[in-house]
Amino acid sequence: AMARFTLCVDCRAEYENPADRRYHAQPLACPRCGPTLSFHAPGLTPLVTGNEPALAACVAALSQGRIVAVKGVGGYHLLCDARDPAAVNCLRERKQRPDKPLAVMAPAVWFDSAERLPWLAAPHAEELALLRSPLRPIVLVPRSAISILADPVAPGLNEVGLMLPYSPLHHLLANDFDGPLVATSANLSGEPVLTDAESVETRLGGVADAFLHHDRPIRRPADDAVFRRLGQRLRPLRLGRGLAPVEMRLQQPVPRPLLALGADLKNTIALAVEDRVIISPHLGDLGAPRSLRVFGQVIDDLSRLYDVSPERVVCDAHPDYFSGLWAESHGLKVERVYHHHAHASAVHGEFGVSAPMLVFTWDGLGYGADGTLWGGEALLGRPGAWRRFASMRPFRLIGGDQASREPWRCAMSVCLHAGLPWPAAPTSAGLAQAAWARGLNAPFSTSVGRLFDAAAALIGIAQRQSHEGHAAMRLEAEASRAGAVEAVSLPLVLDQNVWRMDWAPLLPGLLDKSVSVPRRAGCFHLSLAKAIEEVARLCRDAHGVNAVGLTGGVFQNRCLLETAQRLLVADSFEVRIPEKLPVNDAAISFGQIVEALALMPE
Repeated sequence: AMARFTLCVDCRAEYENPADRRYHAQPLACPRCGPTLSFHAPGLTPLVTGNEPALAACVAALSQGRIVAVKGVGGYHLLCDARDPAAVNCLRERKQRPDKPLAVMAPAVWFDSAERLPWLAAPHAEELALLRSPLRPIVLVPRSAISILADPVAPGLNEVGLMLPYSPLHHLLANDFDGPLVATSANLSGEPVLTDAESVETRLGGVADAFLHHDRPIRRPADDAVFRRLGQRLRPLRLGRGLAPVEMRLQQPVPRPLLALGADLKNTIALAVEDRVIISPHLGDLGAPRSLRVFGQVIDDLSRLYDVSPERVVCDAHPDYFSGLWAESHGLKVERVYHHHAHASAVHGEFGVSAPMLVFTWDGLGYGADGTLWGGEALLGRPGAWRRFASMRPFRLIGGDQASREPWRCAMSVCLHAGLPWPAAPTSAGLAQAAWARGLNAPFSTSVGRLFDAAAALIGIAQRQSHEGHAAMRLEAEASRAGAVEAVSLPLVLDQNVWRMDWAPLLPGLLDKSVSVPRRAGCFHLSLAKAIEEVARLCRDAHGVNAVGLTGGVFQNRCLLETAQRLLVADSFEVRIPEKLPVNDAAISFGQIVEALALMPE
């Protein structure tokens, strides 16, 4: 990307002098010969060129409450004053992102100030160390009681995503602005981050008031990495800039290069060469045409970088996944792996063990081995030989995919299954009730993610959600304020050789308005954690398996994960939680490699 910038006389002398610390430093440049900035505010000001004038114009626009798209190392960010509710709400309205939390970037000196740091948040020591590390990720940290951040930055939540400037441009910008800035990816929902001036001005012209460009091209998009403290460790939630590609090791080499296409949401791809697996950065959701273009580009890049041409590809077993359709259209030999088998194999493969495990794979939805929609499983075995030991009791998803956007549909369904009235049901719910009764566009699912949605709706904190995980995040935030609560026991019923965890006894407590919202949310979390322990005990008693894995997007929930971990450890279980890869669908591509390798004939 720096090849087009010819070195000036001074830089050339440093580059060619073996005694100079900049000898053969390929990104070497200075203000005379390096990339230059330009500031464009259509309809507001003429084009401003030159590094210092463009930077000053950008700071002035931000100080006036404007939204500015700023080009970084891996793509553009949308920036605005994080203290200004009007600016933050304007960004939300224009980006059609009403609730999803926004990351905040602040000057590095603020993180060294005992006075200013509490104005942002209250990070723990290990969180602060990661924020300051060369990775420069977004880290989810506790909010501060004296925070100056506008409420719309992370509405209804008790955490905020913080990041330090990660490039010289961001350092200069943050220091000159001298305040916290919202820094969210410049993209349309679910797509990879935008990387060039023409596309960002065309696609986000209705979002940003102005644009700060530079003329160094970005070869590959790279979103910010995201971390959260889970189970007493900081674990990645998103693989991104500074972290990915991630390299993992296999217990045995693949006979030929193997490509895995991951999941359609939170997509990553993985390339296996010998005993190495290279996992790509976060690519977004494959439902958008641009995401599919970048998906293909990253596959080509990794294949060229490692000088291999995979002849076999692994994809999800879901017949309608975009990744599977891509594989079939490219004439490769396709092997399909079930979503939750890949989740379980990713945990098994990361820890490099050979003994069987019981892995709880709790998430939103995945195509199951019986052709139904799974999402609340406990799988027993090892890669290539998983069997369903336990599962959540199935319930209908009224409206199919619509149920994931409208939690009230999940709430109504569980109440109908349990024979309980729901007085707070929407007035328009009559058609939904009829659809449930007739099974019209109301498939059965064991999804714990949708069960969280139902609980949030029954408690009254989320009837609809504007982004994935919205209801569950609100529920977790409430549970964190619960204090001591008592669990409700979930009966375990053996059904066709699978133990079913029955959620029905949870419903009366969720509907009991005489109990505070935090205590109802806390009881829900504790009860599910207790159910995990009970299933693990059953498995240990029956099969002697003492290793328990926790994975799937539901376990991004700290309250649930740490409660389950504490109960299991106290009961002498060995608990395995992913550390190098996220618990969410970002790990699916690695799990597909591990599972496919185990299924290969000797």
